[in-house]
Amino acid sequence: MGKRSIIGFIGLGSLALALTGCGIFQGEQVLKEIDNPPEEATYTDNLDEVSEESQEQENNTTDENEAGEVTEPETGESGDTGEEVDATVKRQLYLLDANGMVVPQTLELPKAESNEVAKQALEYLVKGGPVTELLPNGFEAVLPTGTEIISLNLKDGTLTVDVSKEFAEYRPEDEQKILQAMTYTLTQFENVERIKLWINGQVKEEMPVNGTPIVDGYSRANGINIHSKDGVDLMDSEAVTLYYPAQDGDLVYHVPVTQHVETSDLEDYSSIVQALVDGPSFELNLLHIFNPGTSLAEDPTVENGVINLTFNENILNNVEEASITDEVMETLVLTLTDISGIDAVNVEVENIEQVFNEGGTAYTEPVTRETFVPTESL
Repeated sequence: MGKRSIIGFIGLGSLALALTGCGIFQGEQVLKEIDNPPEEATYTDNLDEVSEESQEQENNTTDENEAGEVTEPETGESGDTGEEVDATVKRQLYLLDANGMVVPQTLELPKAESNEVAKQALEYLVKGGPVTELLPNGFEAVLPTGTEIISLNLKDGTLTVDVSKEFAEYRPEDEQKILQAMTYTLTQFENVERIKLWINGQVKEEMPVNGTPIVDGYSRANGINIHSKDGVDLMDSEAVTLYYPAQDGDLVYHVPVTQHVETSDLEDYSSIVQALVDGPSFELNLLHIFNPGTSLAEDPTVENGVINLTFNENILNNVEEASITDEVMETLVLTLTDISGIDAVNVEVENIEQVFNEGGTAYTEPVTRETFVPTESL
């Protein structure tokens, strides 16, 4: 989690044109252009264990795969027989919801070799591809039909993606969504910080349809679902990615929205929390979940990666049971653990000895991002 930081980002689409002169969204100028076509990825997920090992090896032995990683073999569920069984792993894929926003959905994908997980994740972003049968109602993939992932090359945190020419067959209005979906899907892996794009073996300095500059790569610092909220002074604010709930039928999910919060200091956590309490702009069609009158009773403190928040009783959905809705807790945790240096959130309520979730389970420990995002995705 600590890799994610809420630093300024490059404005996208029409918003970028309006803000460029002010220097509001500035990309990171830290990459050197790659001169050679990308090679196959060495590895992209340093937390995954490889499941495809020889049955002849004993449990707890290690071997080196083609990419040079040392991995442990996996046996079947029976243990003694060593028979392989079908395995899946939870991954976050960034898809388009019914409102056209780029949102994460956790899906069960077949477990892949550790040097193939990034390629697999991209293949599951292709329209008409293997993700089709897994899509929740109202969601769709984002990459153009027929796009093939030719190769990947990871070097110093930058993952260069070479795709087929079909990739360029998208509508201009989808360009930012494609960049955001690819970037956020691939940077879920701890050793990927940004992506660069090649098409059919040729380096691209800008996107092929609408010309978005990508010569220095693209990272989470560029933002997602960028929104300019009315009444915010852009010259006296900072870009922050806030997570707001949305609902489609019985499905409740969280939408990341990058917007400006009025503060001169990104460690002004009170302003960030207040932005969540104030809720999303009406036009975003997202949910406002905090009770009226909810506010911090004390200034937030951070110690050993844990941010401590003390609210008044208005944050509770049931005062007698001292419970906080799961949506409120998830909104706080996803937003605040997106900030570099914050690993968990501890929520307390004034005059309340112990806080509980909706199911009656006490929050006895600070809540980490892994409570809501599968560990395998990080």
